[in-house]
Amino acid sequence: MDVAYDGTDFSGWAIQPARRTVCGVLTEALSTVVRAPVQLTVAGRTDAGVHATGQVAHADLSADLDGTWLVRRLARLLPSDVRVRAVTPVPAAFDARFSALRRHYRYRVATAPHGAEPLRARDTLSWPHPLDLAAVTDASERLLGEHDFAAFCKRREGATTVRALQRLSWTEAGGGVVEAAVSADAFCHSMVRSLVGALLDVGRGRRAAAWPAELLTRGERASEVPVAPAHGLTLAAVDYPPDTELAARADATRRKRVLGAQ
Repeated sequence: MDVAYDGTDFSGWAIQPARRTVCGVLTEALSTVVRAPVQLTVAGRTDAGVHATGQVAHADLSADLDGTWLVRRLARLLPSDVRVRAVTPVPAAFDARFSALRRHYRYRVATAPHGAEPLRARDTLSWPHPLDLAAVTDASERLLGEHDFAAFCKRREGATTVRALQRLSWTEAGGGVVEAAVSADAFCHSMVRSLVGALLDVGRGRRAAAWPAELLTRGERASEVPVAPAHGLTLAAVDYPPDTELAARADATRRKRVLGAQ
């Protein structure tokens, strides 16, 4: 399932007791349509307030279900802030989380004196400071490649913080908006927002361009790294390999990663 949502009024993706979550709302609607319990696996568990235009989730459903019919039925049941755009049959080896090759995020920052435009205020951070794009770009390029991003992640017991950052670029999107494009094979908890927060500090002149990369030597979360607000972040796309490589990719992803290992 290709899923999009406005994360403003959700407590993130994952189901939580007594809280409105994307997975909770979507699971309830799917279970109602197919008249059976449904369990969803997602490509990336977004935090509270984070949006998605290219989220991917999978569920084991009857092969007799027509994807177009299911999309139309869900459109009638789901609230307006979450949509299932497409339903596509996949091989049994497909896993929305472990088969993914990379995730693509974007972060929008309004640098205009008036802040974000009203119709984009829910997905754009209003930044009331100067932003030196040259310095931000310099700092971003130093972070590319495979590193231990522990300084930028909220530690989860037993989880690796080694990631391969493939893209971190900043462009002017027009109308006084700057957009960061961030891509990696995977992200640890809070990593994208922490990277953006650190780079915004560089952009306003509070930190040198070399500072974010210097933090890569840390083996734990750096308390001085600010976490950018959730509402500026959107999961834009998830890439997958050809069907014949799905199982191998999932097996490789499940292996705990060590920096420098082949």
